[in-house]
Parts: sequence; structure tokens; C-alpha cells
Amino acid sequence: MCTYLTEKIAISGSAKGTSGWMPVSDSSVYLDHPVHAPFGHTLNIDFLAPELGPSGRVAVELSQDSARALVKAIQATPRRPGVEEIRIPSQRAFRERERRRAEGILVDDAVIATLMAL
Repeated sequence: MCTYLTEKIAISGSAKGTSGWMPVSDSSVYLDHPVHAPFGHTLNIDFLAPELGPSGRVAVELSQDSARALVKAIQATPRRPGVEEIRIPSQRAFRERERRRAEGILVDDAVIATLMAL
């Protein structure tokens, strides 16, 4: 499903493009139809060196299974002291939603009384 939602982040690193290695400073992550990969939809990651124009882009199109495996591999990397886990965006919210589905949501008695009076 194409959402047209794009996560843009500042990064610091290097990527190898058609002209060799280049410093990259920006990245975009989005779900869309791939240009080359043989799947209906892919998780697309662009690594960018904006000052180089169109040649300053390295694009990756990942299948759903590959994207999940990549996230798991990143989450399995060693962490700095004090860091308990590496989470993806919204992971905490998804966990909370699942907990609330399983346990329910506490509602104050006054709120229940107000709703019952309607």
C-alpha cells in the first residue's frame, strides 16, 4: 500500500554510488511501488548526498521480509551502556495498543456515570 508518507532523517556516513564512495548526509524511507525489485510494494531507502544532485543518491528497494530482517539485525547490534533496546518509530505505541487490547483500558467511574446518563 502506497502511503506517500516519507520519513526524512539527517545521517552521517558514506555510500557507494556509480562514481564510487561519497559522503551522505540525508536519508528517506518510504513504502511505495518499486522501480526495479520484483515485488508489488517495497520499503525504499534512499541515501543522499544532496550537493551532488541526482548522482548523489543510492537507492535500496527491500521486500517486506527483507525489511523486517534488516530491522531485526539492526536491533540485535551491540548497544551502548544504558541503552536497553533499539526501537523503530512507533514501536512503543504499537506495544501499548496491544497491551490495551489485551488488558482493556481503565475508565474513571465518573466518566462511566456521565456516559451512562446520556
